[in-house]
Amino acid sequence: MPAEDLLLEPEDIARLAAEVASEKQAIDVVLLDVRGSCSFADYFLVCTGDSERQLNAIWEAILDALKARGVRALHKEGVGSGWLLADYGAVVVHVLAPFEREYYQLESLWADAVPVLRMQ
Repeated sequence: MPAEDLLLEPEDIARLAAEVASEKQAIDVVLLDVRGSCSFADYFLVCTGDSERQLNAIWEAILDALKARGVRALHKEGVGSGWLLADYGAVVVHVLAPFEREYYQLESLWADAVPVLRMQ
């Protein structure tokens, strides 16, 4: 793959991750532009999986799709916790179980963020 094909802007990374999550049947996929309210990231992707198996499928599919485009997570955490997080620098991906999504209410926490995309 040519090197120029591997260079993705933060919004491209976030949109690709959202697309992959949707393809894996993630629930309530939300992409937030947090540049105006967050000093450590430009975009948050938040989505939900119904089961541990689905959480892992969404998570692995996102990691694999981005890795195929030359984008690797700087940090990953949460396996087995109901909240999987992948930090891509300007993009932070959150894959949550329903309880954790409701409990932590990330969209409310970042209420001043600009919604870019929402897929139900």
